[in-house]
Amino acid sequence: MWEFLIGGLIIAGGVSSVKIIQQGNEALVERLGVYDRKLTPGPRFVLPVVDRIAFRETIREKVLDIPPQPCITRDNVSITVDAVVYWRIVDMEKAYYKVQNLQSAMVNLVLTQIRAEMGQLELDETFTARSQINETLLHDLDVSTDPWGVKVTRVELRDIIPSQAVQESMELQMAAERRKRAAILTSEGEREAAVNSAKGKAEAQVLDAEARQKAVILQAEAEQKATVLRAQADRQSQVLKAQATAEAIQIVNQVLKSDPNAGDAGKVLLALGYMDMGAAIGKSESSKVMFMDPRSIPATIQGMLSMVDNSSV
Repeated sequence: MWEFLIGGLIIAGGVSSVKIIQQGNEALVERLGVYDRKLTPGPRFVLPVVDRIAFRETIREKVLDIPPQPCITRDNVSITVDAVVYWRIVDMEKAYYKVQNLQSAMVNLVLTQIRAEMGQLELDETFTARSQINETLLHDLDVSTDPWGVKVTRVELRDIIPSQAVQESMELQMAAERRKRAAILTSEGEREAAVNSAKGKAEAQVLDAEARQKAVILQAEAEQKATVLRAQADRQSQVLKAQATAEAIQIVNQVLKSDPNAGDAGKVLLALGYMDMGAAIGKSESSKVMFMDPRSIPATIQGMLSMVDNSSV
């Protein structure tokens, strides 16, 4: 009977001395109340009564949900902030023996760091510099939790909620800002329209002036060409007249030479030529007015005939 009892106790003690540590977990063993060793994943043996597992925890990354916390910004605005912290244990011995109630200590430390960080920023900066705040909190928490054997891998601020009064004032400010931007855009549009209109008028005036200048130039060129053509025509006409006159003189000379009685006729023609010349002089623009007595015309003709006789001698 006693043998069976002793055997059962031995078997029970042997079974209780075998500890199975799951993958991703670690355990701390104390021997007679003093830390002895750390158990890693797998089957492990401990001495009954003498050894006991003091702490068993996972070394995988965990999520710490930080509840909403009221904070005061540098410009004295009340806001509510909550966050999420990702962390894991890297030294099981420190996590158990360096701090009591590790998770509660982590929550209080994160809340303290969030309040301190928000107190250094103004309200507008808390919305625009969220990534910078996350990096600052991550660095500060990682340094602060290192003595506890904890590694903080990531910190994310989830919501930053101002008070109701602040939200209403922000909405009014945003509405005023939108109206201001709309007014600015409207004025800029009107200014651009005025500038474009002025540019259009200026360009139209320039084009009109250029067109007029070209028209004047073309008209001057046309008049110059017309003047040249008239001069050429006048010169050609004078040449033709001179040629005709020369030919007429040759014909008259031939007739005078062939007919001895034609001298008087030639004299009359020359006298008439002098008369025609006087008429032409009278029609010219630079001529002067000459007064002649009609009764003296025969005497004038006789004088011209005598001049012709003298010239022929």
